[in-house]
Amino acid sequence: MNVLLRFSQWVDMVNTWIGRASGWLLLIAVLVSAVNAVVRKVFSTSSNAWLDAQWYLFGAVFMLCASYTLIKNGHVRIDLLASKLSSRTRNIIEMVGHIFFLMPFALLMVLESFPFALESLKIGEGSSNAGGLLVWPAKMIILIGFFLLFVQGLSEIIKRLAVIKGILPDPHLEEAQTSQAPATDRASA
Repeated sequence: MNVLLRFSQWVDMVNTWIGRASGWLLLIAVLVSAVNAVVRKVFSTSSNAWLDAQWYLFGAVFMLCASYTLIKNGHVRIDLLASKLSSRTRNIIEMVGHIFFLMPFALLMVLESFPFALESLKIGEGSSNAGGLLVWPAKMIILIGFFLLFVQGLSEIIKRLAVIKGILPDPHLEEAQTSQAPATDRASA
């Protein structure tokens, strides 16, 4: 189990670094969007490359930050029932969800996006819009994002198993207790 936990720590560290670094792409995307809007309004001109860059950047943020969001337990779920369950039961449900839903989906997306991205790279696929950017980098981001999500899913399964076995403390226990506290208690905290 120690080897698996070291692997999990390494995956968490890499995905945390990638997630935090990729978050800055959102600022760049906003700046590109603002400059494009100003240029379009002031000079009555625009560039398809600027438009392509906007959606590449927003897509990169979404794809590269998905695994970081999983580390931070930030994905949407229904806590109405889960908050009433024991920590052990919640961890078992999370682990089952990761194994039967997240992992097959992420693996399928990796397997499907690999030839998609590879073919795009091989032919040097460009935008269908005149003056647009190359498309293959965006397709590679899809592949990389789902690969990172798949590996992070493995890390989360390892951590949940360690929590269930009592090897690790539950990192989300405080979060669950906070969500169960009445709103007045949270406001005063």
